[in-house]
Amino acid sequence: MMLETMLALFAPVIAQLGLGVDAWSLILIVGTVIVYFVVAIATHVTDTDEFYVADRSIPAIVNGAAVAADWMSAASFISLAGLVSFLGYDGTIYLMGWTGGYVVLALLIAPYLRKYGKYTIPDFIGDRYYSDTARGVAALATLFVSLTYIAGQMRGVGIVLSRFLGLDITIGIIVALGLVALIGVIGGMEAITWTQAIQYTVLILAFLIVTAAISLDLTGNPFPQMALVTSDIGARLTQLQADIQMGRYIVPFREYSQLQVFAIALTLMIGTAGLPHVIMRFYTVPSASDARRSAGYALFFISLLYLSAPVLAIFAKFNLIQTLNGASVSEAQNIPWVERWSQTGLLTINDKNGDGVIQMTQSLTSEASEVFIDPDIIVLATPEVAGLAPIVIGLVAAGGLAAALSTADGLLIAMSSAVSHDIYYKIFNEEASQRKRLLVARIVILAAAVVAAYLGINPPGFVAEVVAIAFGLAAASLFPPILLGIFDRRMNREGAITGLLVGLIFTLVMVVLMRANVVLGFEEPLLDSFLGLGALGIGLYGSILNFAVALIISRFTPAPPDDVIELVEEIRYPRGSREAIAADGGSETTSDD
Repeated sequence: MMLETMLALFAPVIAQLGLGVDAWSLILIVGTVIVYFVVAIATHVTDTDEFYVADRSIPAIVNGAAVAADWMSAASFISLAGLVSFLGYDGTIYLMGWTGGYVVLALLIAPYLRKYGKYTIPDFIGDRYYSDTARGVAALATLFVSLTYIAGQMRGVGIVLSRFLGLDITIGIIVALGLVALIGVIGGMEAITWTQAIQYTVLILAFLIVTAAISLDLTGNPFPQMALVTSDIGARLTQLQADIQMGRYIVPFREYSQLQVFAIALTLMIGTAGLPHVIMRFYTVPSASDARRSAGYALFFISLLYLSAPVLAIFAKFNLIQTLNGASVSEAQNIPWVERWSQTGLLTINDKNGDGVIQMTQSLTSEASEVFIDPDIIVLATPEVAGLAPIVIGLVAAGGLAAALSTADGLLIAMSSAVSHDIYYKIFNEEASQRKRLLVARIVILAAAVVAAYLGINPPGFVAEVVAIAFGLAAASLFPPILLGIFDRRMNREGAITGLLVGLIFTLVMVVLMRANVVLGFEEPLLDSFLGLGALGIGLYGSILNFAVALIISRFTPAPPDDVIELVEEIRYPRGSREAIAADGGSETTSDD
């Protein structure tokens, strides 16, 4: 590939610099952070339109890159390939759920909400259901979803900074969140949009380069998807795992039952379509048609990583097993990358039978295995395992940090908007000046960063698991009232509020019970599963309850006012289309918005 060729051309110059992994990591991480700050200072905002929605002036292609960065969090960059690598077939539920959900968001949600033209999801819910109570409950749901989601991002930040800069994870999380909060305080959505576009560039370059490099190393083909099809490496990995009694790689329903696979994939799908920080991005473009175009760009940008992640997962695991299985324990522990990652506690080698040889005969995430590897290090460690150049390893570190920070940016602004705009301004003080509203928004960013730091230091699981729980909360709370608010004219405030509360409370309670050992400090979870589903898929039951309660109650309570029904009609149809349909005697006509 061109990028790999360019790196090869500059390799002699890079080698002469004599810089190692840590030096390149420091240069690239600090360098990209400086760029983010320069953008924030250059886009300093002074009014609420700029702070909340970037004055609705972002070009579609730039917004598409920002959406991709906002949506492809540390879970996508750091954890997705690890999940597919370790879970095999079952790990693809994350691919199916997240990508399928984006299609739902792009087709059924984003254009309509952009045409509505407000600031936030609670803004839409409050107006659509003609209720400050609905607005407040939606804002509360936004906070729960965003805080859970940001905990996963901060774990990713901690992993990157502890390994590549040698920082204590707690200190790394505090420093990173401080930087993100400062960018949001200075530049609001304007700065966050442009920094996210830059962060997408950094993360996608890092991911594609390392995938192409390991593909070239293992197969001689720098085009990974083609290499996977034309080589037998998938079959070799399956046979290799069978030979060492690790279990065949491409076998469905080993880790999850059919019900769990279906439930988790569907929960991630509808949860994606209810994420407040992603939906807010579509308010930043000039029109609904621009929202559609930016959704198309984002889908292309996302596909670059999602078509590469499964390939990297297979190559990385094959390379890992070949490198460690059967090796001398003492020699393996002295391998530089093993020594460095062991210091983080995310990789351990333990000669349990005392024969001096590593035997990978268990799941690599099992404490009973002679080799324990946290799934979150697969992407970050692969360049070192493959012996790639230090600059590539440093670029992957910068990419991992960019993925986590880009999503953290969006989540902080979503929480800030929910409190300052939807609660403070819309409910308690509609006379507040722009200056006061901006002050409150900036204070909320700082406060949210403090809470997020605590959750990042004490996350309820690995990156993708925490993110999946956040998606479940979004699926159970925000997605139903958004979808019904657009497509069900009869849905009223009584149904929407009750359904939202039932879905949110049910899912929160279930997650707390199933994660009581982490959230409440208990020795064991209080509940393993509910009707066959655990914490990752329980959001599906929450969303079903939300839909059912909302629909039933809305049919036994007064219909929405006529002006609300008119609002629904205006959102769903292009301007002038209804008049044109009536004039043509019912024939279908459309017009640009």
